[in-house]
Amino acid sequence: MIAILDYGSGNLRSAQRAFELTGKTVLITSDPAVALAADGLVVPGVGAFGACMEQLHAINGVELIQKRVADGGPTLGICVGMQILFTSGVEKGNHSGVGIFEGEVSPIEAPVLPHIGWNTVVAAADSVLLRGVEEESFYFVHSYAAKGEVAGAAISTAHYGENFIAAIERDHVRATQFHPEKSGRAGAQLIQNWVTSL
Repeated sequence: MIAILDYGSGNLRSAQRAFELTGKTVLITSDPAVALAADGLVVPGVGAFGACMEQLHAINGVELIQKRVADGGPTLGICVGMQILFTSGVEKGNHSGVGIFEGEVSPIEAPVLPHIGWNTVVAAADSVLLRGVEEESFYFVHSYAAKGEVAGAAISTAHYGENFIAAIERDHVRATQFHPEKSGRAGAQLIQNWVTSL
């Protein structure tokens, strides 16, 4: 069973439909017991980093994600759901993140923001998520991103004004800055890759 964490952020129904195409049962939930017991937990997110963290705290979601990761539970962050897995973000103030990955989410250095639309992702050599869709294009909507290297993580990148982290994978935690559920065939393959890895 796949659980999609409901903390008031993200297009949950769209994500649910996309993950159901894998044949798995998919539940939208804010119940910690369900989220912790699921074969895979999806952490969605849209909007500003700080607002998402505030909503996450309201359901004790930070502790939930930290416990799930500590217990080895496969977890997938999407868009701002990826950003909040980092140490901190500076969108509309300085905010602490969940702290699974070391690093700060900062503005993209590009002449036009937000970055909206399709962009090519260059897959890390050992990427599980991007297996079979290396160098395909995925759909992005964001103005902030994590950048650089993260210790022990496989980093896939995209370029918009500068290079940024498009996907990150370390142990049982994986995340994408883009929206796989809005990325057509390539996005469907990525979701299938993650579900197959559970």
